[in-house]
Amino acid sequence: MVGPISKPGLRTMRLVTAIHAGREFTGAWVDADTLVLDLATAARVAGLDARPFADMQTLIASGPRTWDIARELVLRSAGDCLIPTRECALRAPLPCPAQLRDFLCFEQHLLNAFAAAKELICARSSDPDATRAELDQSGAYAIPAAWYQSPIYYNASRFAVCGHDTDVFWPAYSDVMDFELEFAAVIGKPGHDIRTEDALAHVFGYTVFNDFSARDEQFRAMAGKLGPGKGKDFDNANALGPCIVTADEIGDPYSLTMSARVNGEEWSRGNTSSMFHRFEQVIAHISRSETLHPGEVLGSGTVGTGCGLEQNRYLKSGDVVELEIERIGVLRNRVLRQT
Repeated sequence: MVGPISKPGLRTMRLVTAIHAGREFTGAWVDADTLVLDLATAARVAGLDARPFADMQTLIASGPRTWDIARELVLRSAGDCLIPTRECALRAPLPCPAQLRDFLCFEQHLLNAFAAAKELICARSSDPDATRAELDQSGAYAIPAAWYQSPIYYNASRFAVCGHDTDVFWPAYSDVMDFELEFAAVIGKPGHDIRTEDALAHVFGYTVFNDFSARDEQFRAMAGKLGPGKGKDFDNANALGPCIVTADEIGDPYSLTMSARVNGEEWSRGNTSSMFHRFEQVIAHISRSETLHPGEVLGSGTVGTGCGLEQNRYLKSGDVVELEIERIGVLRNRVLRQT
C-alpha cells in the first residue's frame, strides 16, 4: 500500500524544486534545511538511474520504490551533491501540478467571511439596522446546507503557480488584494472510487498554499453564481511551498498550527484540527467515478481568520505575506501593484 511510508533508520523527506547556477533540479533539504541534496546527481554518483529525479512530478509518479531510493540518498548525502540553501532560489516544489483544486473545508472561515461581507454592506447602507435585518431574513449570508453535505471546490489554474520568495503582482483590474492561509495535500497514489478509510494512503505529502485573491473581481464574478473566475486566475496567484513534506514526516495532519503574518505582524492563527471536511472526505468525494492522478494538489480552503476579508483588512503594495504551517515551514511572498 502506498501512502505514509516509514523505514527504521531512514530520514524522511522535505522536497524542493530549486535553481542553482541557472539549473533547475529536484532536491531534498538536509541539515535543518541549510543544504539541498541534488537527487539526480546523487543518484548518478551512486550508480543509479537518475531519470526518476528529473523533476518533482516524475519523482512522485515513479512510486514507492523511487521514494525509498530518495530516502536512502538523503541518508547518505555528502560531497558535491549538496548545495547551500542560501545559494539557491526556490520554485514551487511542484511547479506545474497535474491538477489543482481548492476546497472550502473550514467552517469558521465561512462564518467569518459571510459576517464581514454582511457588515460591509450594512455599513454602506443608509439604514444599517434595517439592512442587517433584511439580510438576516434572506439567509443570503448563511452557510448553505449543501456545504455541510459534501466538500465543494473549484478548479484553480495549475499554470498560475509560484513558489517561496516570488513576487506576486496583483492584476491591473483589481483594487482589493488578499491572501488565504491554506493547507494542501499532494496525491501520490492514483485511484478512483476511493473509500474514506483508505484515502490518506493516496497522499504523498503536504505543503503550504497561499490562494491570492483579487476580492473585488471575485465578488463581481461570483454574482454570476458560477465561480471566482478572474478573482483567482492571474499570474502567480497560487503560491505553494516552501517544500513538500512527505506524509510520514507529518504524522497526524490534523494537529498542525497554522499562522499568517503580514510585514511581521501576525494576522491569523489556527489549526488543521478545525477542518470540517478532512482530506479523507475530500479524496473520497472527488474520486467518485473519476481517477485521481499523482501530482494533483488539493487545497484545504482558508483556515478561520486566515485572510484579510474576515478582518476587513487588505494588502498594500510592498506587503510581505508569510504563511507558516507547523512541520512544513514558511511560505513567503511579496505583493506588488503593477506599474
